[in-house]
Amino acid sequence: MKKISASLALGLLSQHVYAAGFIEDSKASLGLRNFYINQDTRNADGATQEEWGQGFQFNYISGYTEGTVGFGVDALGLLGVKLDSGKGRHYNPDSSKYGGTVFPTDENGRAVDNFGSLGLTGKVRLSKTEARIGTLQPKLPVVTFSDGRLLPQTFEGGQITSAEIDNLTLVGGQLEHAKGRSSSNNEGLSISGANNAKTGQFSNKFYYAGGDYKIGKDLLAQYYYGELNEFYRQHFLGLTHSLAIGPGALKSDLRYFKSDADGKNDSAAGVAKGYASTGYYGLNAAGKAITKGEVDNDTWSALFTYSLGGHGLSAGYQEVSGDSNFPYLNQGDGATAYLITDRQIGKFASAGERTWLAEYGYDFTKAGVPGLKATVTYLSGDNIDSADGEKKEWERDFRLDYVLQDGALKGLGFSWRNASLRGNTSAADQDENRLIVSYSLPIL
Repeated sequence: MKKISASLALGLLSQHVYAAGFIEDSKASLGLRNFYINQDTRNADGATQEEWGQGFQFNYISGYTEGTVGFGVDALGLLGVKLDSGKGRHYNPDSSKYGGTVFPTDENGRAVDNFGSLGLTGKVRLSKTEARIGTLQPKLPVVTFSDGRLLPQTFEGGQITSAEIDNLTLVGGQLEHAKGRSSSNNEGLSISGANNAKTGQFSNKFYYAGGDYKIGKDLLAQYYYGELNEFYRQHFLGLTHSLAIGPGALKSDLRYFKSDADGKNDSAAGVAKGYASTGYYGLNAAGKAITKGEVDNDTWSALFTYSLGGHGLSAGYQEVSGDSNFPYLNQGDGATAYLITDRQIGKFASAGERTWLAEYGYDFTKAGVPGLKATVTYLSGDNIDSADGEKKEWERDFRLDYVLQDGALKGLGFSWRNASLRGNTSAADQDENRLIVSYSLPIL
């Protein structure tokens, strides 16, 4: 796929580079991200992981050639440079993992000095329909790229997006590989339970399709389908609505996922060969918990946010049922799930888990400090299935962001993100701090 997309992109470029619209409508920028993270794991080996790096993200988005059918090429260049890390703080002795917290790992178990990649995407536009092949960063309910570290995750594949019908956007595609946020290599696609980097099972076929339908000005309905060959099939239904109440507004976000087994995951023999999902499947003959098996999961959630002036108050609930944990594309090198509970540290997506969420945010513009925002979130999960009875966990997140509003460095952003996770599950108790300085420099 990488060779095909690169050849297509270069071919399009050579044939149409001088065509009207291709250059005139092109945009390019250089994103700078200075990223520091400190993870203090309380009850596991490698108690502290601490890394600091400088990230560079070059984005080029071409225009389209003139004519009924327009052609274009996009480019995404990524480079991460290590500023500080050490073997004791990078800590990746486990061959089942791809890399450390931020950087890939060298043969001596240390963070590499730098890593990067170049992704090209060929694109074709006809009317209100666009086809893309090459490097993709989908942001959909059934597949969402992760951007929680120095560099973002990318995928390789093809996608078609159509808006020919008013108020309806249709999307479909196939993904073949993923490049992790701490990697320069394309890897196969997998899920938790099967994604061991050394002995795991992977697939090169993830199909997805669906659409967003805007029923009215304030109501959006969604349906999406995702299928990871040999692992799982997933249906998603979503509804978002905004309602004016007094001087403020109430936003409702309802989500439902239904996931079941596919292919080799749908048999005991396939699970035994590593095509397994994590979860809780009862006890074996020896009385020990069975923690890997077939995908069997229903997850629904509701999140309500009331905004008034600079204030935002949210309350939400999520329930996970079935034998397996919530399944999503997860290669073991950092991934994002489209859940209201996917937060700084935890995801609260274990089999049987019920989670309450509360969040308060304030935009200080109303207080005379434009660009400053603060958010605090608390999540409490219980009823997690296990052989030892009900398990529980909770997480508290605090985030403070400030963006310069004027001057020579307008747009320069600062972010401090602090989180704590505690519980009696198999996940380690953890405290985490992230400090991020970001800036986007327009080139074209």
